Amino acid sequence: MANGLTVGEAAETVGLSVHTLRWYEQEGLVAPIERDSAGRRRYCDDDLGWLRLLIRLRGTGMPVRDMRRYAEMVRDGDHTVGDRLQLFVEHRERVLARIDELQQDLSMLDIKIALYGEMDRAQQERQGDDFQRVRHELGHDGLTAPAR
Repeated sequence: MANGLTVGEAAETVGLSVHTLRWYEQEGLVAPIERDSAGRRRYCDDDLGWLRLLIRLRGTGMPVRDMRRYAEMVRDGDHTVGDRLQLFVEHRERVLARIDELQQDLSMLDIKIALYGEMDRAQQERQGDDFQRVRHELGHDGLTAPAR
């Protein structure tokens, strides 16, 4: 990547749309990108690494305002390390709470999957005998309302 990547190439490389990449720039999430002699942006490896970090932070649910604050702190220099640490510690706590919520949601899904799996196996074992009985008792095929 001697001359760097164009906006389109960079976006494709990191898995963003060109629109989203430009939006990240407009929102101040990305430092100004070097330009070639024709004035076109050229993204280097460091830029791609930064974009990948932003994508990860967004994937964890970090609000854009916190991502912007983080980007500003990085640009402000090493004296902001403590603040960056605090931002990440607080966000980590939110991520852990969300993981706990997702674990609870997953447990509910596991219960439903087990229940419906047992019901499906029971239906398969009966091979439709109960369905025939119910159909007969209802006096119709069970898919439509009985004629009146």
